Amino acid sequence: MTIAPEITNPVLPIELGDGLNLSPKVAREIGEELSAAYCFAEPYPHIVIDNFLPLELVEKILANFPGEALDGDVMHEGHYAGHHKRQIFPRDCSEFVRRAFDFFNSASFLQFLEGITTIEGIIPDPYFAGGGFHETSRGGQLGIHADFRVNDKLHLNRRLNVLIYLNRDWEEEYGGQLEIWDRRMKQKVRSVSPIFNRCVIFNTDADSYHGHPDPLTTPEHIKRRSIALYYYTASKNVYDELPSHSTMYAARPNDGPTIRKQVLAFNAQNYKKDWIPPVVLNPKLLLPPFLYRRIKSGLNYLKSKRHSKS
Repeated sequence: MTIAPEITNPVLPIELGDGLNLSPKVAREIGEELSAAYCFAEPYPHIVIDNFLPLELVEKILANFPGEALDGDVMHEGHYAGHHKRQIFPRDCSEFVRRAFDFFNSASFLQFLEGITTIEGIIPDPYFAGGGFHETSRGGQLGIHADFRVNDKLHLNRRLNVLIYLNRDWEEEYGGQLEIWDRRMKQKVRSVSPIFNRCVIFNTDADSYHGHPDPLTTPEHIKRRSIALYYYTASKNVYDELPSHSTMYAARPNDGPTIRKQVLAFNAQNYKKDWIPPVVLNPKLLLPPFLYRRIKSGLNYLKSKRHSKS
């Protein structure tokens, strides 16, 4: 039998009370402490974290896992491409489950992910495309694969997978271990048992191959259950498609000259970025960084000398 390590303090010290609360600053710091282990893992950035959530939270999530089929469930019966697998959307679940998934899409959890992965600007998926609760029954499997990388609904680049396992007293003989393969599909690098409150995070790359390809040998009443969460970033091409303006103000017909002058001044700052070449607005772009720093230091020194004489 595979048993989760006996640790008293969870990795994410989420407070349960009036909602689920965790300081974004604390979440970021926790992520940054784990960043080296994540970023330098082979064959691609990933990490396995035990005792991930507070025990009270993960037990309550499991207690609210829908045992019966729901109208919105998606069933996968594609054999190697996903077999005897049920996907459950959070919106169809209890209020507590919806609150828990709201936390996984919150600023605090995103800060944790940015800290651990060094990926900035992470965006959650409010629709949980492909995600939510996953449940695989006896004989089920999910072949080795690299995931889809573009969310067609949101037009975002998929960057991260987060899996949180909900399986108490999981026996090794049941199978269901997450296999992590090298980028050339030559060798299995790691096998991860889906034990209770274990979290696996990994980059969603074109060759981040993973899956649990062997059919489960669980008794009929035991299912392989997990939370599946996917995260994205936006393309910087938006800067080529749209002007990067801050707020644009407008004067009303009856506003006086003072307001009109202020509006003109505010908006001129935006138009300046459209009309004036970047090197004029930011002369340091013309100079090597070390030379710019020396010139700036020299000017600051001369400025301080003038002030001391006056």
